[in-house]
Amino acid sequence: MKKIAQSDLSKKLQRKRKEIERVDRKLLSLLNHRLRVALECGKIKKEMGKKTYDPKREKEVLERLRIINRGPLNQEDLEKIFKTIISVCRKSQK
Repeated sequence: MKKIAQSDLSKKLQRKRKEIERVDRKLLSLLNHRLRVALECGKIKKEMGKKTYDPKREKEVLERLRIINRGPLNQEDLEKIFKTIISVCRKSQK
């Protein structure tokens, strides 16, 4: 097996880190988009006289995500991440 030079590995690591930075920018954009939509939902809920917190809806969202998740993100971490996202959006609706 051929030994990979340290400089080649450093370049490969640099490329992967740049890729992570691009993904982070996309995630940030999507999270902000999600929050804007959630704020609109909050306004509609208020007009309808509904509460911000809807445990049934949150359960549905988490279940839908569990079903479509193909990993490598495990279900427990997926739930933690999305519970946090949902919580932040809910707090912002108030």
